[in-house]
Amino acid sequence: MSEHPSAGRQRVEFEGGQGDTLSGWLHLPSGRPHAFVLFAHCFTCGKDLRIASRMAQTLAGQGFGVLRFDFTGLGDSEGEFADTSFSSNLDDLVAAADFLRKAHAAPQVLVGHSLGGAAVLAAAARIPESLAVATIGAPSAPAHVRKLLGDDTEELRARGEAEVSIAGRAFRIKRQFLEDLERHDSREAIGRLRRALLVLHSPQDQIVGIENASEIFVAARHPKSFVSLDGADHLLRRPSDADYAARMIAAWSLRYVPSAAEEAPSALLDGEVEVQIGARGYAVGITAGRHRLKGDEPPDVGGTDTGPTPYGYLLAGLGACTAMTLRMYADRRQMPLAGVSVRLQHGRVHARDCDDCEKTEGRVDVIDRRIELSGALDEAQRARLLEIADRCPVHRTLENEIKIRTTS
Repeated sequence: MSEHPSAGRQRVEFEGGQGDTLSGWLHLPSGRPHAFVLFAHCFTCGKDLRIASRMAQTLAGQGFGVLRFDFTGLGDSEGEFADTSFSSNLDDLVAAADFLRKAHAAPQVLVGHSLGGAAVLAAAARIPESLAVATIGAPSAPAHVRKLLGDDTEELRARGEAEVSIAGRAFRIKRQFLEDLERHDSREAIGRLRRALLVLHSPQDQIVGIENASEIFVAARHPKSFVSLDGADHLLRRPSDADYAARMIAAWSLRYVPSAAEEAPSALLDGEVEVQIGARGYAVGITAGRHRLKGDEPPDVGGTDTGPTPYGYLLAGLGACTAMTLRMYADRRQMPLAGVSVRLQHGRVHARDCDDCEKTEGRVDVIDRRIELSGALDEAQRARLLEIADRCPVHRTLENEIKIRTTS
């Protein structure tokens, strides 16, 4: 794996299962990815479908590298769609995994939407590094595509090929495609999956009914999980639905995929913090010991809001130090302190408007801190705890003279 791939979206090309050049987008997070995700789109769709784009961006924001690509004959990829089959799609998925394996690291998470879900279930055994598989609105059997073809099925069987219309777009497919779909037994593949499985499906899905999710879930062995995408349509057209699905996949997969921070020992010294930023945007990856954090700016200043702002972290540090200091003091004095809530806000005011500031000119940074104490404390104990709050080490650091030495 490359140490620190540049964050952002990169166009990539690689050889597909039939030798054609396939086109894709590789999304990389700030810093080292938790793992790489291989995303398979729905039948006759493409990498630029809104759900594929939105979910890839959200997963990257959660710290994952994501590859989405066009299968042979679709989108920007070379080849003839009419010459493809479900089996050739599986070959393309394996080729995409091989590309990731050589360029960065093999995908440990496979995500498939609709027929792409059936594809990742079938291809998982051919990608040995994969540890977790997630399906979104997937049919329990690839042959479900027959329902999409409707009356075109008979013409296809009789003539050997036909032009069919799916979602308002015309495609030419051959009888071999349908026959190949019917040869694949998804239930058998699901039963021997031997990977963690997450099934996401909407009860309101009008294209692939919710009963398909039940059939996949029953056929699978543990560990398996289900998430209802209540209110969503088959294509997850609402951005909030795609974001929700991506966040669920990210949180769930981390249970089964060791993060890069766990795989490799940290090169940081005790007490060191490392912050990295990519070629575009303001999102940063933060490593503090064995902990991985995210930082960013809000959209109104050009960020993507994938994590707290720098000042958010500054306030969080002061708030955490304050709460810990009060807990430590109360425990030592055996005070009945049940809990502490610290709320902070940063701002800047003119020095002349600050009654207790030493400066008289320019502007002054002000942090307003409100502390709420719970428990059966008397007034003297509450007053003493508020005094102790000012002794928190971070508080003292911020009020003392600070020297920042920069080297390269």
